[in-house]
Amino acid sequence: MKTQIIFLVVVLALVIGSALGVVNMRHESRLLAVQLSELKIAQDEGLAEWSRLQIEQGWLADASRIEKTARGVLHMQQPEKTQLLVIEP
Repeated sequence: MKTQIIFLVVVLALVIGSALGVVNMRHESRLLAVQLSELKIAQDEGLAEWSRLQIEQGWLADASRIEKTARGVLHMQQPEKTQLLVIEP
């Protein structure tokens, strides 16, 4: 009879331990799911920022904008043909 009680107590302890393990795993799984969701949002924001920066880079590199800035702000002008010197290798 004592061995049956001891066996029952051991099995009960194992069942409780297993249940606690399942609860712990579910909790960790939920935390990881939340973290994954936050990382996906951050990834989407990063991709949107990268796209905006590419558009801005294209706009800043536009030749007509650069020429307009050079003429307006820096007061640069196209040299006359007599002032051009082309050196070929």
